[in-house]
Amino acid sequence: MDRKSIIILVITFILLMAWYPLIVKRLYPPQAVPVSATNAPAGTSTGTNQTPPTTTAPSAVASPATTAVPLVNTNVEEHLLVKTNDNARYTFTSYGGGLKTIELLHYPETVGTRFEQEPKTNNVATLNAFTPAPTLALLGGAAAQGDGIFQLTPTAGGVRAEKRLTNGLTIVKEFQLGSNYLVETSVRFENTSAQRLELPQQEWVVGTATPLSDRDNGAAVGVIWYDGAKMAEAGAGYFSKNGFACMPRTPPAEYRVGVSNVVWAAAHNQYFILAAMPQQPALQVVVYPVALPRSAADEARLAAANVPLQQGYEGALVYPALSLAPHQIFERRIILYGGPKEYQTLARLAARFGNNIDLAMQFGFFSFFAKALLLAMNTLHHALGFSYGWAVVAITVIIKVVYWPLTQASTRSMKRMQALQPQMNAIKEKYKDDQVKMNKKMMEFMRENKINPVGGCLPSLLQIPVFYGFYTMIRSAIELRGASWLWVRDLSKPDTLFVIPGLGFVPIFGVPGLGLPFNLLPLIMGVTMLFQARMTPPSAGMDPAQAKMMRYMPLMFLLFLYNYSAGLTLYWTVQNLLTIAQTRLTRTTGPGPPAKVTVLTPPQKKRK
Repeated sequence: MDRKSIIILVITFILLMAWYPLIVKRLYPPQAVPVSATNAPAGTSTGTNQTPPTTTAPSAVASPATTAVPLVNTNVEEHLLVKTNDNARYTFTSYGGGLKTIELLHYPETVGTRFEQEPKTNNVATLNAFTPAPTLALLGGAAAQGDGIFQLTPTAGGVRAEKRLTNGLTIVKEFQLGSNYLVETSVRFENTSAQRLELPQQEWVVGTATPLSDRDNGAAVGVIWYDGAKMAEAGAGYFSKNGFACMPRTPPAEYRVGVSNVVWAAAHNQYFILAAMPQQPALQVVVYPVALPRSAADEARLAAANVPLQQGYEGALVYPALSLAPHQIFERRIILYGGPKEYQTLARLAARFGNNIDLAMQFGFFSFFAKALLLAMNTLHHALGFSYGWAVVAITVIIKVVYWPLTQASTRSMKRMQALQPQMNAIKEKYKDDQVKMNKKMMEFMRENKINPVGGCLPSLLQIPVFYGFYTMIRSAIELRGASWLWVRDLSKPDTLFVIPGLGFVPIFGVPGLGLPFNLLPLIMGVTMLFQARMTPPSAGMDPAQAKMMRYMPLMFLLFLYNYSAGLTLYWTVQNLLTIAQTRLTRTTGPGPPAKVTVLTPPQKKRK
């Protein structure tokens, strides 16, 4: 590849990377989605019925305007009731008669870094920190909840919210605090009148998913749900104003799916989750985008950098209309989980309830490797006293030892192939006009000399599941949040040492409103990858231009992982260093004497 081609390739790549931050975000920035009748949140529920009521199937097109806005008489003062156990502090509100916030006592709101990009607080992590309606608010018009003001009463280990409507309907919500961040709830409808009552379709609020901080890009924020076979999610991608190739589009006002198969639904961000697990599957799940407010200090700083408002997503379980006979009682039961994305806790709940709630970890296709790596990391931490950073290093060493024989055989095979390169080039030259015969002779030559053409790639292919397992594990494992290692104070974030102000516009690297962060681990990772690429001989028959491109492929990984968590870049850096050491060690042993082969002399070109 000549210099001109390389320059064109670099310029094209820079333009590709700059397209989204410069064109989409600066010239056509996304507009904040207002909280209105069509995008306010929705609800949660679950149920067992004491007396089977008459249900009315919902219409094909539901009108969010009639169900999404909680009817609350704000002229009445809000009454709050707080309950606390060993894990969390629960605040209940009379507005909607639901769970307003869950404060997780063992998890801080923010985690300090060497360069503090966000203000430190002494607060704890809070679920439903901003939500238009509390968890288990019933959204279905005045017929379902009247003026929305409930009477709160403390009970032994819980709270009761009660409301009596003028039409004779009584709504009673029971909340009972449990262990493992669980809240057992029930909602009871009782027709105390002498006539039949018709209740409209209702949305029972699950909660609102919000980003962790100003620097949270919202990629891990959304509402997930499970239908008994697979899990789906509605989040930033679904409600984005940018479609294919970042082309502008009108985002949908809501996400509404399900056919009486909603086993559970959960509002979540990267490390915390608020899940509603009905005793009986809900009819549908609905999700609305919610524009999140900013503090006055943040507003001035972020507005100056043209950073749009962050967006949250409120989810709800949808239940069909009900018809209650005189003096009939109907009850639904639901289990709430509001806590960290801790795999062992979620796995115990999944086994207890049989609902696969542990899928909320979102480990993906290579979940087996992610779970194994997480188990190994926790074992090294708890049983042997390793810090999580050194646990990542130890796991990387263990993986390298396991792969050592395969990698060593691969390196020797590549060196052997390199030693036989002249004979292979001669075969190519001799049969260059007959591609089929050339390939046949090349395969015969490799077979005679015991060369595996894919031997050099096999170790890399086998490590892909491990790398992806590390990626998904580190992305979701709350154990790494706030875990330190040497100069890194939080392995779940980039190891930013300082920020170069005024360079927030730099594609991929820059942070709008802050500048260009200097992350040391990704730079070390990039250097080790470049050094490793130069040490690795090219595969037999590889085009020189292609081989040159492969040498600079590590720069692509540096771009993609520069602002990713330090835990992943630590793993990759240690893995690169071990590979370099292994390559040097293998080189000292030599490839061994090559087999005796007949040197093919390519035909001489005729002189003109």
